[in-house]
Amino acid sequence: MFDCHVHSNFSGDSQMPVEKACEAAINIGLDGIAFTDHLDLDYPDYNSLFNIDFNSYSNIMDRIKNDYIKKIKVIKGIEVGIQPHVISETVEIVEKYGFDFVIASIHVIDRVDPYTGEYYKGKTKQKSFSRYLQEIEFGVRNFKNYDVIGHIGYIRRYCSYDDRSLRYDDFCDLIDSILKNVILDGKGIEINSQGYRGDLFSPIPDFDIVKRYKELGGEIITIGSDAHYPEHVGHSFDVVREMLVDMDIKYTAHFENRKPVFDKL
Repeated sequence: MFDCHVHSNFSGDSQMPVEKACEAAINIGLDGIAFTDHLDLDYPDYNSLFNIDFNSYSNIMDRIKNDYIKKIKVIKGIEVGIQPHVISETVEIVEKYGFDFVIASIHVIDRVDPYTGEYYKGKTKQKSFSRYLQEIEFGVRNFKNYDVIGHIGYIRRYCSYDDRSLRYDDFCDLIDSILKNVILDGKGIEINSQGYRGDLFSPIPDFDIVKRYKELGGEIITIGSDAHYPEHVGHSFDVVREMLVDMDIKYTAHFENRKPVFDKL
């Protein structure tokens, strides 16, 4: 299995050295690890956290790939935070550095970061979650240089509603539109296991959305821990794998040179 979503100390919200992440992945028996440090242009309030020197990042990732070639496959990836006003600049960076893998994520909604809690004030769950899904829908229609959509349901992490689930049945029209566009473009979705490390007790997205993706004909699924610390690399992958097998999903994927490689479960 491959952990396809890991942040190193190139991301301002992580202090994990690349080598430490690789060793953690080797120690738990993973076949590969994808570093997907942040490209979040014009991030509100925290812009300096995500000002990566991509020349240095690219060079070091290329070196690490070679250094660990006999131990584990290292994938040079990036996690793109989509905002409508920076799409063209984002595309330029993605195209410049020869990434193996690109995750597209929504971290900011209407120029507000849900992390602070401000986004949810005065909004019902239906309103705040619908607006988030609309931003994903905009992203998949207008930003095409990606491989998988990251953590559909990210907004669940920071809200304080009594029910923090994001279920397919509650937002079926928006979710169907997102998934159909993803499939039409030959892209995939990520299952992010970070939800198991907190109090969500489920992955992001939850398995009902993964099931719907499969029903619509989707085939490309990556698994990522969203690790920022060595002990979180590959977290709860055994649980995710078991659930996928129960859903009769036979393969997950990782990406090399922007092409999916399918790994049998």
